[in-house]
Amino acid sequence: MPISPGSPPLAEVDVVGVGANTIDLVATVDGYPSPDSKQPLISLSEHPGGEVATALVACSRLGWKARYLGCYGNDDRGNYALASLASEEVDVSSCGQRSAPERLSLIIVDGSGRRTVLSKAASELDMHPGELDEQLVGSGRVLLVDCHQMLAATRAARLARRARVPTVIDVDELRPGLNDLLAEIDVIITSETFPECFSGVTGIGAALTELAREFRPAVTCVTLGSEGCLAIVGNQEIFMPGFEVSAVDTTGAGDAFRGGFISAWLGNVSSDSVEELLIYANAVAAMQTRSLGAWAGLPTSAEVNRFLKERTPKRRG
Repeated sequence: MPISPGSPPLAEVDVVGVGANTIDLVATVDGYPSPDSKQPLISLSEHPGGEVATALVACSRLGWKARYLGCYGNDDRGNYALASLASEEVDVSSCGQRSAPERLSLIIVDGSGRRTVLSKAASELDMHPGELDEQLVGSGRVLLVDCHQMLAATRAARLARRARVPTVIDVDELRPGLNDLLAEIDVIITSETFPECFSGVTGIGAALTELAREFRPAVTCVTLGSEGCLAIVGNQEIFMPGFEVSAVDTTGAGDAFRGGFISAWLGNVSSDSVEELLIYANAVAAMQTRSLGAWAGLPTSAEVNRFLKERTPKRRG
């Protein structure tokens, strides 16, 4: 790995996260509904979620100390979301609640486990850059941000770099101010569609290479669902196939991947093998998809190690 997790003198936790938390309303159906149609609803349930919150839960279950910096709604769902993260032993002592409803996403999961996410922005719950405490942002060995609260994420990344704490981002769509944020990131991990949308280049490999060329992070990686992931490290392109599992719900798989990547990175600081980090991250993501909801399938370290002993990545092609 070209860089290592930081070891700031005042490090209190392993990973700090700044970004989204939500409550996911998960609807399961046999097949995605067509316009002007009616069909049975198999189940409807509420689950805690959110990109950064989910990745932090993944890190916590894998044995690392995690801290979340964010805001929740002051309604029943906000109380539930906050209590759920605290119950996963993620430090939420610096989180606040505001007079606004908690963020809510409607997620439709079909019979194959694929999901469609419908979400509404909740700007009332966004952190403002001035609310970020420099000591708290730099209190971990790694900082994870997303691009839902652009100004806060950019300031957090700059504060982390000032403290020599490496930065990781979860990025999935184009937003104003994104270039300024990506310029502060050491490990860029994107959704499958993002590189081509961002670069305008056709072909996932060429698009990812263009993204890496523009921002020059240590690692530029795109998750490819069940197919695995593709990374650019220096001038090297690394494809790592995924693991074959019976997926129930792919919600949170990308977040699980980021949590797995960070966890493997924290545990392998002496290794130069990015391949090992990608294999571990793929395993965590695959295991997550075997249960309904973003958190239910997140594994422990022992469960991942057992999974890796029993499974091999599927062959490409």
